[in-house]
Amino acid sequence: MLWRGQRESSNVEDRRSFGGMGTKIAGGGIGSIILYVVITFLGGGNPLDILKQNPEPTIQTPAAAQHDDEAASFVKVVLADCEDIWHAQFTKMGKELREPHLVLFRRATQSACGNASSSSGPFYCSEDERIYIDLSFYDELHTKLGAPGDFAMAYVVAHEFGHHIQKLMGVLAQVHNKESQLRGSQGNKLSVRLELQADFYAGVWANHAQEMKKILEPGDIEEALNAASAVGDDRLQKQSQGYVVPDAFTHGSSAQRMYWFKKGYETGDVQQGDTFNGNL
Repeated sequence: MLWRGQRESSNVEDRRSFGGMGTKIAGGGIGSIILYVVITFLGGGNPLDILKQNPEPTIQTPAAAQHDDEAASFVKVVLADCEDIWHAQFTKMGKELREPHLVLFRRATQSACGNASSSSGPFYCSEDERIYIDLSFYDELHTKLGAPGDFAMAYVVAHEFGHHIQKLMGVLAQVHNKESQLRGSQGNKLSVRLELQADFYAGVWANHAQEMKKILEPGDIEEALNAASAVGDDRLQKQSQGYVVPDAFTHGSSAQRMYWFKKGYETGDVQQGDTFNGNL
């Protein structure tokens, strides 16, 4: 992705110098399903037990700190791109975009949705309209999930921004209201559709960012599709327990996630992102 020298968003709160462990997984993010699947099916027990541990603080080498700062700059540029693209889209719809904030943290932090650990992965908290990212997830995508490349991380940021769009559109409130009335697989199906729509919005961002700013390099879209596939429920379940349980899906299969990102990218049309088939 061509990003160096581009505008960095000012809507970023850098908490990387602060620590403190949390004990609650905040929802609405790509990484939360990874944490649940890996702990529950690989190690057994309660996922929250991981978040209650208090490891020793990590001391970064100068090279690691430089890598971390560069990753932070990259995320700020992607956030700025998301702001620009969605301001333009909202203007077309006769609406006004309220920009979210993004919190960079290391190990753990506090949010209005509860305490969160880096183990829970990136997430969006609708209560404070903030995106939370521990930059170590950048390396997790590469080393553990097999999704290398800067555009893989750009997809993650754009996906979480997509949840903010859902908040402004009123979709999040409707889904959460219905989920409170449902149990088990029925509630999971709503969660899946919510995540797939956020994937679609990430694709819409990529389409218009390329049109407006020519940010794409060869292989970038493939990196995003690979990342979408890497966080599919079926792939994560297969890796962790050896078999797939579709009724337990909360984020969508690899094929579904790739399909909706690709649809958003190819159409660039916000109106084609109804993953709920008009049933909300």
